[in-house]
Amino acid sequence: MQQKLFGTSGIRGIVNRELTPEIVVKIGLAVATTTNSGKVIVACDTRTSSPMIEHSLTAGLQAGGSTVYRLGLLPTPTLAYLTRELKADIGIMITASHNPPQYNGLKLFNQDTTAYNEEQQNQIEKTIKSNTYKRTTWQNIDSAKSIDESTRYLQMIQNFVKLNKKWNVVIDPGCGATSRIAPLIFRVLGCKVTALNTQPNGFFPGRSPEPEAQSLQQLCQTVKHLRADLGIAYDGDGDRMVAVDENGMLASFNQILAAYSSYVVRKQAGGIIVTNVEASMCIEEMTELHDGKVVRTRVGDVYVAAAVKRHKAIFGGEPCGAWIHPQFYFCPDGILSSILLLKALEEENKNLSSFVSEAPRYPTLRRNLTCPEQGKSVVMKKLEKTLPTALPRVKEKVSLDGIRLTLENGWILVRSSGTEPLIRITVEADSEKMVEAIMEKGVNTVEKMIRETV
Repeated sequence: MQQKLFGTSGIRGIVNRELTPEIVVKIGLAVATTTNSGKVIVACDTRTSSPMIEHSLTAGLQAGGSTVYRLGLLPTPTLAYLTRELKADIGIMITASHNPPQYNGLKLFNQDTTAYNEEQQNQIEKTIKSNTYKRTTWQNIDSAKSIDESTRYLQMIQNFVKLNKKWNVVIDPGCGATSRIAPLIFRVLGCKVTALNTQPNGFFPGRSPEPEAQSLQQLCQTVKHLRADLGIAYDGDGDRMVAVDENGMLASFNQILAAYSSYVVRKQAGGIIVTNVEASMCIEEMTELHDGKVVRTRVGDVYVAAAVKRHKAIFGGEPCGAWIHPQFYFCPDGILSSILLLKALEEENKNLSSFVSEAPRYPTLRRNLTCPEQGKSVVMKKLEKTLPTALPRVKEKVSLDGIRLTLENGWILVRSSGTEPLIRITVEADSEKMVEAIMEKGVNTVEKMIRETV
């Protein structure tokens, strides 16, 4: 407990170093204490350490008087959905999402399917730090129950989505939490499915649990070789998806988000779309064409989900592939997103490449500048004043997560890394020349502030 347990997406750390059985027992006790010994459902991904973490978590929850239901291997969004459907006080997912196999973690969900907010996280941490647990008496310790409720999730998708075309799809769960359920759902919906890396394995032997260009070469090649309509890959816990078009090309993360946002806004005849400060300006361009409005948040699906709920938005998403469909629930869902993408392609009568290409693609640059940990906050405070004066024609300044300046021909985002001694700079503009010019001014300004501070 030398540092905060919770990060931007739950609790995460290397097993038996930051995330030990002892700490997990305390987390279980703290959850039982703050929820007044309520009903708790627990699921896990395929990581080799997940059974150990589950036993420790269950022990802590039981010691605090909670009734625990173990749901086994499930994707994170399925766990979030079942938290509501089973009327649990809290749902806990054991996962480290896209992190390497040596990591594990916990994601906590409320009954309304939202992730724990900062106030709730702080209460858990406060309880652990002060050692103020509520322990039940021995005769009130309830035994944990193992149940299988995955068919509820399958039935929900069947009830809401009907596909008219027999899609030829290649699915790549990456040996993660969607390995069993994703191919099944697509087959039930009438798709022809070729499945890769569907053996649940916490060592992730097929590819990295992070679905990115480097790890998805097999998927791209398979789609092209089989002449499939598209390919879909999920991250380790299934709350994110990425798509490969019919040519075997990985769809641009920003373009596909913008294209789907535009589709939703057209279908709803307007509405609010939520995305983070790192997403492309093509999101605004595509949604404002159809009377949509974009609201931006801090980076992290927890913040996007909270804003979706607060603004009554019709859709929310991040370029990483975490898409939130509030008409269903507030947890990003890779499987649901990929199925709704197929439905959008059906209704638009388009293949994926033409659907995505409707959104413009702008040049983007990223730079990381080294800055000592103790100086980062001071540098960022100075940049609040100096960065806007260093760049021409600033149209808007947003300080939700670092400093984001909207310019006449692009934008710049300067953020302090939460995990490394770095200050990160992202720039997007409407031309290569302009993106380089903005980046040069940004780098010079940040480097000057770092020199003056440290």
